[in-house]
Amino acid sequence: MSSTNKSSPARNESGGDGDGDIAVDLFPFLRVYKDGRIKKFVRHATVPASPVERSPSGVVTKDVVAVDDETGVSVRLFLPVDAAAAAVAAGRRLPLVVYVHGGAFCSGSASAPPFHRYAESLAARAAAVVVSVDYRLAPEHPMPAGYDDAWAALRWAASSRHSDPWVSNYADTACVFLAGESAGANIVHNVALRAAAAAAGGEDDDDGGGGIDIEGIILLQPCFWGTERLPCERPAAWRRAAPPMFLPERLDALWPFATAGAAGNGDPRIDPPAEAVASLPCRRALVSVATEDVLRGRGRRYAAALMRGGAWGGEATLVESGGEDHCFHLSPRPNPNAAALMDHVAEFIAKGNTSTSSPMAKRRRRRRRCTLHGAGAEKTTSMHALRGQTAPKVQHAGSGIMANKADKYVLRSCL
Repeated sequence: MSSTNKSSPARNESGGDGDGDIAVDLFPFLRVYKDGRIKKFVRHATVPASPVERSPSGVVTKDVVAVDDETGVSVRLFLPVDAAAAAVAAGRRLPLVVYVHGGAFCSGSASAPPFHRYAESLAARAAAVVVSVDYRLAPEHPMPAGYDDAWAALRWAASSRHSDPWVSNYADTACVFLAGESAGANIVHNVALRAAAAAAGGEDDDDGGGGIDIEGIILLQPCFWGTERLPCERPAAWRRAAPPMFLPERLDALWPFATAGAAGNGDPRIDPPAEAVASLPCRRALVSVATEDVLRGRGRRYAAALMRGGAWGGEATLVESGGEDHCFHLSPRPNPNAAALMDHVAEFIAKGNTSTSSPMAKRRRRRRRCTLHGAGAEKTTSMHALRGQTAPKVQHAGSGIMANKADKYVLRSCL
């Protein structure tokens, strides 16, 4: 499994770095020059899979290349050995997590060190079978190729006719989570909507389409954008001397580039409307933002769309990491904020274990709850308890909750 995934080789000559030569600037990922050259700055090594030897965290890995013969989509599986053995002994199965890596839709792979390392940690900490998707990348494969590949991987993982023993023997396909960071989180959102459309269209359950039961989605610093600037996307909102990892001007160019010019930033796939968020088929959602990330306002607004009104009807959790920038949790350096975020993710997955309750019973428990986590403060509030009252304000890591208004629980989208 190549670290550059299934993309065909792009021209990557050096030189010509003058601003006048740049047609599309997506640094720190890549730059496209006016003469057609593409210079990629992210060159990941490849971590080999190890189906026999355990990692230090007790996880074995293997690559499965027969997910979709037509497109060549593959996945890397992560199995926590001791947790799997304990589950079998107890007569139960482990949660199934389909993980989609980030990388601005144009870089990364399931075998790249940061994404392999995170998926391995996720499998160990959450005691889950993790399916990491090796989707095709832009610009060689413009979006929606990445959506199609993640959808194919989800259908493969959740199929009732599964042939891979790691999934068929240890994973609970009635307890499925979709997880991803940045561009991967965007893909998770859109694949979840596709699952809802498949169910509404009555696709054959045995085909792995309409029968997918998604327990929850996990969006880590999701990559959403739009045609107008939110307050936190303007330079006046930057609270430090150095600019953030992503400059708004570069984010303006990302989606048109990733779709080969087929869509702009008003596209609902990159700027999801509230009604799309409200139609998610999952029962629970966790959204994380980093307070120094330019994309934080979009994540907060997404969480607010889940929490307001009653159209969705699930349980939403927002986790804010103070003083951190985009995808900080992928760094190999020890970071208490990254550890805390992983704790939230692992706890979120653990609550969905279906070994002691049936999917039907879980559906009956769809009482709406809004949970907010941040540095120094944590609040869980039932929507029913808020009816007719003023929602409490919770200040944490530079963000807050606006008061309940017209019986809607509204997060301030950006501060």
